[in-house]
Amino acid sequence: MVYTPYDFNEAVRHRAEYVEERLRSGSPVVGLSCRDGALLLSVRRSQRKIYEIYDRLMFSAIGHQGDIETFRIAAIDFCHQEGYQRSPDDVSAQRLVGFALSPPLKRAFGDTFTAPFVLRGIFAELGKTPEADAYYVLNYDGEFSVTYGYGAIAGSRYGEELMRTRLAALDGGSLTLQAALAQALRIWALGSRDEPEARGEDDEDGGRLLEGEEEFIDRTLREALAEGTVEAGILQRNTQRESKFRLLGVRELEPLLAPYRLPQR
Repeated sequence: MVYTPYDFNEAVRHRAEYVEERLRSGSPVVGLSCRDGALLLSVRRSQRKIYEIYDRLMFSAIGHQGDIETFRIAAIDFCHQEGYQRSPDDVSAQRLVGFALSPPLKRAFGDTFTAPFVLRGIFAELGKTPEADAYYVLNYDGEFSVTYGYGAIAGSRYGEELMRTRLAALDGGSLTLQAALAQALRIWALGSRDEPEARGEDDEDGGRLLEGEEEFIDRTLREALAEGTVEAGILQRNTQRESKFRLLGVRELEPLLAPYRLPQR
């Protein structure tokens, strides 16, 4: 049997389709910076979604839980080894993603005789200002990108691009933590949108509202909160604590969620 370049390209295309289909149902993750720090927010049903990786790094992902856990542990191990051999200041998201995680993902995806990883991850790295916070998105094929001040992943490419567009229009430096949470929650809901919709009128910020967007956000959040739990983690910019990472508690989140709670019968 002769294995031609055409066969290889076809195999890779099928692998991409296989992974994309399995990512489609994943709960989006929103990354947004504010005055208080770098924020990641998502909605989960059971498994925890947001994790500390190192002093200024946190991680979330969508995909198969086993694959997510494999790369979470690999990220932690690399960062601690890097911090021990060099110094904690030398540990960066750029080296973690570009040097430690992207190459094995590329090799695994290109090996058509093994199962590909089903994973799309986002790493948040705390900077000195909201504009300096970096968000690295790592894809199942090893490709990665970085944005500053915001980031997003979703199972739908359309939903992910919609989230990025809305996040890019925000001024993180002017947002309090509560304001950032409110914005992130609404943008999370847009990440589940899968098909282009008709355009509506301009909103107050000069952006473009999708037709029926407010109703879609309200309905999506009500349905999500009926079955899942909002999870949010922050890398605190000005804390005196040794660990900059913390998960937000119920008291901080409940005022934002109350309007979307379904009434009790």
